Amino acid sequence: MTEKLLGWKYIQEKISQCHTPHDKFDIALGDTLTDPQHWDDEPFEAIVSNPPYALKWKGDSDPILINDPRYAPAGVLAPKSKADFAFIMHSLSWLATNGTAAIVCFPGILYRGGAEQKIRKYLIDNNFIDCIIQLPENLFYGTSIATCIMVLKKSKADNRTLLIDASKECVKVTNSNKLTPENIDKILNAYIARKDIEHFARLVRNDEIAEKDYNLSVSNYVEKEDTREKIDIIALNAEIERIVAREQALREEIDKIIAEIEEENEQVGSVD
Repeated sequence: MTEKLLGWKYIQEKISQCHTPHDKFDIALGDTLTDPQHWDDEPFEAIVSNPPYALKWKGDSDPILINDPRYAPAGVLAPKSKADFAFIMHSLSWLATNGTAAIVCFPGILYRGGAEQKIRKYLIDNNFIDCIIQLPENLFYGTSIATCIMVLKKSKADNRTLLIDASKECVKVTNSNKLTPENIDKILNAYIARKDIEHFARLVRNDEIAEKDYNLSVSNYVEKEDTREKIDIIALNAEIERIVAREQALREEIDKIIAEIEEENEQVGSVD
C-alpha cells in the first residue's frame, strides 16, 4: 500500500506541473490489471503508457482473469512473474478503432517464449502492432536498461510492421543519455514515412515475422551499420610486398655483414 501511495503522490506532483487545467484530468487510484477504473470512459483514441517492467501479478492463479474481455482474445495470460503483456492487452482492449496507443516496454517481451510468444502471435496475426521503436539504453532515471516503444493500432492500412532502430539516437548527459529534439524528429519522421531507411528502419511483412517465430527484436530486421574502418586490399597487399622486400634486403645486408666478420676471423686465424 505504501508503494501505491507513493506512486499516487508522484502522479499528483506530475499533474501539478502540467499546463493543462486540472479539471481536464480524471485521475483514479486502483489496480489497472484486476480492478481498472474508467470503464465507462473507454474506448480512448490516444493512449500513452509506461507500465512497470516484469511486475508480478495474479495471472493464471486467478481463474477469472482468463475470461476478462481484455485478456481473453489472446487465449493466454501474461506470466505471473511478468505482467508486461497484461498492460499491453489492457491498452489494446480500451483503444478506439481509430486510435493509437504508444507503450514503453522492456525489450525482453519482444523475444521471450512461452505465453509472451503466444500473445505476440495474437497481436501480429490480427495486425495490431503498428511499430516497434528500439530506444537507447540509460534513458530513464534509476535504470540503465534499454527500452522500446510498441505502437498499437486497430485499423492499419497494410499488413506490415515498422521496426525502427533508434538505439544510437541520443546524446550523453552526465551519467545518462537524452533524446534531443533532432533525435525525436528523426524517429518521428521515420514513423510517418513508414518506409525502409538503411540501417535505421524497415517495413516488414507480418508473414516474415511469423516465419521468425514472432520474434520482434528490431536487430533481427534492421541491419546495423558497419562502422569498422574499411580496408583497401590492394593498398594492403602493396604494403605487405614492400615490407617483405625490405625484410629481404635487411636479411641480405645481415648475411653480408656476417660473411665479412667470418672472413676477418679466418684472416686473423691464419696470421696466428
